[in-house]
Amino acid sequence: MDVFEAIETRRAIKKFDGSYKMNSDDVTKLMSHVILAPTSYNQQNWRFVYVTNQDVKEKISIAARGQAQPKDGSLVIVLCGDMTSWSTEPLRYWKNHPVEKQEMVAAALKRKYDGNLQNQRDEAVRSCGMAAQTIMLAAKQMGLDSCPMVGFEYDELAELIKLPENHLIVMMVVVGKRAEDAGVRGGQLPLDKVAFENSF
Repeated sequence: MDVFEAIETRRAIKKFDGSYKMNSDDVTKLMSHVILAPTSYNQQNWRFVYVTNQDVKEKISIAARGQAQPKDGSLVIVLCGDMTSWSTEPLRYWKNHPVEKQEMVAAALKRKYDGNLQNQRDEAVRSCGMAAQTIMLAAKQMGLDSCPMVGFEYDELAELIKLPENHLIVMMVVVGKRAEDAGVRGGQLPLDKVAFENSF
């Protein structure tokens, strides 16, 4: 499958085959590709809690207001942002470059994020958004389906995954085999209503 086909055929699946289980090699393969998703300054500020345990998935379904996707899907990935990643050993993000470059990036990170909770939060959301799309396209390449989800009780899910301080949950993505095809697309806006050349 090429990338364009994956984009065109990826849909948010609502009904998964609860009997299908990804093997550990496939989970590792998927997650190994997800961490190649881009982040600003290469700070890798996403954190992923990937859930395969059925009991935990069922609890996540309850936190997701009774939606079945988490319990029936094979894998639930909760995408979280570490809002302190910019200050946690920042030289490591450019360890393959000269020290001067490492220090320049560390200084830029400090200027942008130090004391600015909004910037930290915005960056976490941007990074997790790019990672979520990477999950969904990689899953499609692997012959799997997915469903991005934001409909859940934040505090319940945070407690379930033992969310650390200075982290936020951005969304989750369920991966598995579809039990039912997605319905017809709701209605795609024409390209000329959403894309403008050079300016609005």
